[in-house]
Amino acid sequence: MRVLLSLLLLLLAGPAMAQERAAPLVLAAASLQEAMTDAADAWSRQGHPRPVLSFAASSALARQISAGGRADLFASADGDWMDEVERRGRIISGTRAILARNRLVVVARAGTPDISAMRGAALARRLGAAPLAMADPAAVPAGRYGEAALRTLGAWNAVSGRIVRAENVRAALALVERGAAPYGIVYATDARASTKVRIAGVFPAASHPPIVYPLARLANGPAPREAEGFRRFLLSRAGQAILARRGFATR
Repeated sequence: MRVLLSLLLLLLAGPAMAQERAAPLVLAAASLQEAMTDAADAWSRQGHPRPVLSFAASSALARQISAGGRADLFASADGDWMDEVERRGRIISGTRAILARNRLVVVARAGTPDISAMRGAALARRLGAAPLAMADPAAVPAGRYGEAALRTLGAWNAVSGRIVRAENVRAALALVERGAAPYGIVYATDARASTKVRIAGVFPAASHPPIVYPLARLANGPAPREAEGFRRFLLSRAGQAILARRGFATR
C-alpha cells in the first residue's frame, strides 16, 4: 500500500517537477546576442536547463508577445516597447528591472574616413553622400535613437533619403560588414562584436534618449521557476559582469 501511494505521488508530482525544470524561453533584443548567450551558458553550468534564446528587433518581439506568443522573459532595447507589453497585461508585476545600458556609434569598414569631430552640415555631407545603414527608425529602438541623434546634430534632413532601413541593428551592422553601405549606426556593443568594422564616431550621450534595456518576466510563461532564477542571475553581480565583458554599461 505504501509503495502504491509513493508511486501515485510521483505520478502526480511529475508534471509540476517537469515544469520547474523546463528550459525558459527568452526573447531578447538582437544587440544582446553575445551577452545573453554567455549568460545562458553560465547559468546552465550551474546545473540549470539552458535557456532557449530568440533574438530579433524589440518591436518584433513585443508584437509577438502582445499577440499572445508564449515566452518567459523579455529583454528589450528600450522602454517604449516594454511599456507596450506591460499595458497589455503581459508582464508579471514587480519583475521589471533595468538590465543594462548602451552607447550609439557610427561604424565603418577599414579605410573609411573618421567622422568623430563632425557636426551639422559637415556630418550631413559625409553621411548623406552614400547609403547609411541603420535599423528602421519607424519601429526599431536603435533606429529611433539614431534618428534622434542625427536630428540633434542637424544632419537628419540631409541623410534621411539615403537611409537603408534594416529590420534590426544586427542587420544594419551586416550591411556595413558586406560593404553595402560605407557607414552604419549601431550600438557600441555591436561594433565590439564585429571584426569587420571599426568605430568611426560616437554620438554624444545628450544627442539621444538614454539607451536602457529593461528586463521582465512574462505572464503565462512555460517555465516560471527557471525563468525567475535566470532573471535574478542576469541582474546579479555575476550576470552583470557578463554583460560588462561584452561592453554593456551596468548599474
